[in-house]
Amino acid sequence: MPTQILSREDKADHSAVSETPEKAAQAAPPQFGRAILVAVLAAAVVSLVMLAFSWPTVTSDPKDLPIAAVGDEEQIDQIAENAPDGMLDLKTVDSRAEAVNLIEQREVYGAFVLEDEPEILIAKAASPAVAQQLSGIGTQMQHNIDQQAISGLQEGTKKMQEQMQKALEAAASGQAPPQGNPAGDGADPAASATEVPQVKITDVVPLSDDDPSGAGLAIAGLPLTLGGIVGGVLTSMGIRSRRMRLVGTIVYGVVGGLALALIMQTWFGILQGNFAINALAIGLSIAATVGLINGFVSLIGPAGIAFGAVLTMLIGNPIASLNQPKEFLAGSWGDIGQFFVPGAAGTLLRDLSYFPDAPSALQWWVLSAWLVVGIALILVGHVLAHRKAHTAAH
Repeated sequence: MPTQILSREDKADHSAVSETPEKAAQAAPPQFGRAILVAVLAAAVVSLVMLAFSWPTVTSDPKDLPIAAVGDEEQIDQIAENAPDGMLDLKTVDSRAEAVNLIEQREVYGAFVLEDEPEILIAKAASPAVAQQLSGIGTQMQHNIDQQAISGLQEGTKKMQEQMQKALEAAASGQAPPQGNPAGDGADPAASATEVPQVKITDVVPLSDDDPSGAGLAIAGLPLTLGGIVGGVLTSMGIRSRRMRLVGTIVYGVVGGLALALIMQTWFGILQGNFAINALAIGLSIAATVGLINGFVSLIGPAGIAFGAVLTMLIGNPIASLNQPKEFLAGSWGDIGQFFVPGAAGTLLRDLSYFPDAPSALQWWVLSAWLVVGIALILVGHVLAHRKAHTAAH
C-alpha cells in the first residue's frame, strides 16, 4: 500500500474525522473560535486599509490656502467675498513681482493682482486643484464686472432717454433744449461698454507638456513607497547577515534611484530639472523605507516587515498630500504628513522639478533622518544578536 503524504491542514482534518465524537466536540469550540477571530481580524485590517486611503479624500476641504493679493483694502475685501468662506488666507503684497516671487518660493499658491487690469496668477505645477479654484474665482469676478458694466450701461441709457424726452418737450413748448450730454454726467454708454476690464489668468509655473494634468507627478509617490517596501522585504528576507542588510539598503537606494529617475524623467517626462539630483532624492527616499524595514526585521524578526509597511503605506502615504495640497486635509494632518517618507519625497520631487527657488532643506533632512533611524535599528539588531550568540556559547 503506497504511503500517503498529508499536509498539515489535511492531517488536522483527518484527525478531526478519526477522533471520537466526544473528543471532536471538545476540539470543535477552540477551532471554531479561532476561525471567527481570524475572519474578524482580517475584516478589521481591510476596513483599516479602506479608511486610511479614503479618509483624506472624503474629508478634504480647501481651507486657509495662502494666496497673495496686490491692491487696496477694499479690493482685497471684495476678493474674500467672492471666495468660499474660509477658503483663502490672503497675504497683502506691494507688487506683482513680489507675488510672483512668493509663488516661485512656494510661499503661496497664487495671487490676485487688482490693478488697472485685474489679473489672477496661478501655478498648476504647485497644485492643479488650487489653480482650478482660483480660475473659478476669476470667472466669478468677471461675471460681477460684466454685471456692473451692464448696470452702468442701462443707467446711462435711461438718463439719455430722459434727457431726450425733456428736449422734445422743450422743443414742443418753444423753449431752448437743455445743454450738455444727453446721457448725463458726461458718460458715453458706447464707450463704457468697450472699456469693461477683463480678468486675465496667468500660469506662472505651468506643468510640462509631458504631464499637462500633473497626474504623473501626483502618483509618483506611490511607486516610491511600494518600491521601498518591496526592496525592504526582498533584502530583509534574502540577506541573512544584518551587516550585509545595511550594504543591501545602500546599494538598493543607489541602483533604484538611478533606475526610477531614468523611467520618470527621461522616459515619461514626469520629472524636470537636474537628473542627478532627482536620482539622489529618489534613491534617498526608497533607501529610507528599505532601511526602516530592515531595521525592524533585524531587531524583532520577520514581523518587522509589517511595522515598516504600516508606518510607510498606511500612515505616511494617506497624509502625504501627493494628490492635493496639505491645506485640504483636516486639522494639522497635512503638515504632519510632511515628516513621513512619502510626504517629504513627494514635496521634494515637485520642488526640484518646478520650484528650484523653494527651500527644500526640511525634506532632505526628513528623508535622511528616516534612513539614519533604519541604519541605527540594523546596527542595534546586529549588536543584540551578537551578544545573544556570545551568551549562548558560554
